[in-house]
Amino acid sequence: MMATDLLDRPTVAGFGQQAPATTIPVRAVEAEGPPARRPLGGVSRADLADIVGALVSALFTTLLLFKHLTPLSGPLGFVVVFYAIFLATYAFLVSLTEARPAVVDKIMATLLSSAAAIAGLALVSVVGFTLWKGRAALTKTNLYLQDMSSAGPADPLSVGGIKHAIVGTFMVISVAILLSVPLGLSCAVFLNETRSRAGRLVRTVVDAMTALPSILTGLFIFATWILILGFERSSLAASLAVSILMLPIVIRSADVVLRLVPGNLKEASDALGAPRWRTVWHVVMPTARSGLATSVILGVARGVGETAPVLLTSGFTSSLNLDPLKNPMVSLPLATFEFVRSPQPALIARGFATAAVLMVVVLVLFTLARVLGGRPAGHLGKRQARRVAARSARDVARFDLMAGAGR
Repeated sequence: MMATDLLDRPTVAGFGQQAPATTIPVRAVEAEGPPARRPLGGVSRADLADIVGALVSALFTTLLLFKHLTPLSGPLGFVVVFYAIFLATYAFLVSLTEARPAVVDKIMATLLSSAAAIAGLALVSVVGFTLWKGRAALTKTNLYLQDMSSAGPADPLSVGGIKHAIVGTFMVISVAILLSVPLGLSCAVFLNETRSRAGRLVRTVVDAMTALPSILTGLFIFATWILILGFERSSLAASLAVSILMLPIVIRSADVVLRLVPGNLKEASDALGAPRWRTVWHVVMPTARSGLATSVILGVARGVGETAPVLLTSGFTSSLNLDPLKNPMVSLPLATFEFVRSPQPALIARGFATAAVLMVVVLVLFTLARVLGGRPAGHLGKRQARRVAARSARDVARFDLMAGAGR
């Protein structure tokens, strides 16, 4: 210890001894500054170099294992071993420069990106395969303007079409939407806005109906509507069967959406004296409109592709039928099933073309539901903003009139 330090220290009164010096440690963060923030999005040059290096290393390591060191073989095994080695190598390269949380984050991001790529590849392959197999029939205009009443199994693609299946699909799904959507939304509101003892029973039944096989709904409608009540096979019977399949999907998804509506909105409506039904109609439903449209989309996706219920309740026909109350009616999934069963190449191509048209119909229905669903809560379109402004102007004029009358 230096002499100057001893002289500078204060002495303790009455003892003549020097008081110990107080030393305040300097924190490493204050000395070195705050740590640099790690970006969570995007791929940097270092990340790209690690990915490329891991890919090259995994490729040559897998080739070495499959060609020289082990008796492994097969394309599926090659892909699995290659991906496992890639993940291990990538984790090792990242750990050389990053901490453990960053390594875990990048490995999970890689896994999720790979899963998304596999799902996208599966979707693209299914759509591409369907379009490729049906390309010869999709370019024929008679496919959309004619039915199969005047075409035989050996006729070329220039004769006959699927007009009857397109019309039948729209009729079946339209009636099913009219039956299932009001019931489904009403049931979802009942489960969320009431505290009835029957709510638990209804929720259990809906959960059980979600896993109901589609052929059972067709058998139920066939036994009750056709055999017991005596109605004939028709588009209406098929719509009843399809609506039973759509109902639990709409209820479950709408139930989840209605739970996400903030409770303070309903409390504010109750505080203003609005009855419960008005709160649900003017506050809860408009707030959850976009999510409710998504629930309808899920229900339509379940019902529009069903084949067994339509076959049991409506039957199969080769001609166009516009009467939903009698005579058989065919849908696009059922027409696809019947076409691809044939050994004739022309009918098989027409079946894949029918499947491609079904995908377009589903896309149109989804787009229509999104348009009807509108924007999310709090985001108004131009027409909606003008409507709200006009309603506010009418309210102001009414208030001014009441104030002028002394009320």
